Amino acid sequence: MAQGDFPARGWLNWLSLLWVASFALVAFSVAMIFLYAPSDATQGEVQRLFYLHLPAAWLAYASFFIIFVSSILYLLRGTARWDRLARSAAELGFIFTTLVLLTGSIWGRPIWGTWWTWDARLTTTLILWFIYLGYFLLRAYVSDPERGARYAAVLGIVGFVDIPIIHMSVRWWRTLHPQPIVVRSEGPNMPPEMLATMLVTLVAFCLLYIFLLMIKYRIETTRDEVMTLRTALYGAE
Repeated sequence: MAQGDFPARGWLNWLSLLWVASFALVAFSVAMIFLYAPSDATQGEVQRLFYLHLPAAWLAYASFFIIFVSSILYLLRGTARWDRLARSAAELGFIFTTLVLLTGSIWGRPIWGTWWTWDARLTTTLILWFIYLGYFLLRAYVSDPERGARYAAVLGIVGFVDIPIIHMSVRWWRTLHPQPIVVRSEGPNMPPEMLATMLVTLVAFCLLYIFLLMIKYRIETTRDEVMTLRTALYGAE
């Protein structure tokens, strides 16, 4: 057995286990959403989007927190693995932020009578989407990859200020968006069946997120190794 076989096999075993667990839990959470959780007395069936909308929002925030921490560590230490982690989290965060905006629009159409309104929560979330987009553009259009990584790290640190603004927007401004019903000092304000469904769905999406982050980090590592090899070969010519 080669020296590197065991770590690689161990990583694949953990990855396979995480994939099975996340897939099973996501399937179970979908069943809970449609078969266990009751319909909302006011909003009806469309309220079931809540169980997708909320986990997507939390994971969008979590992604930018990972970018924030990784960007600080990258600027302080210059270690490539922190930049790879930030890149990986950024792509997932962009996907989940898009999912937040889409589910919010679909949910808002029958409740508010419009697909979009310049509500404080929606507007600040849209700003987050553009920050993610700007993060990718910085990397794409700066010719020097290391300089692009530093610029993106600065944006990742500065842009994180939008996360607490999004979270507090429903408290700071008048808004159509409902007040928090889960994270409250008095405790969650929802029926036990809805709370249980929300928690299971959140755990399921977190496991799926970790799985996807590991896959994306592996892809970014391979990409960096290929770029290093290409640079070495080009320099040797």
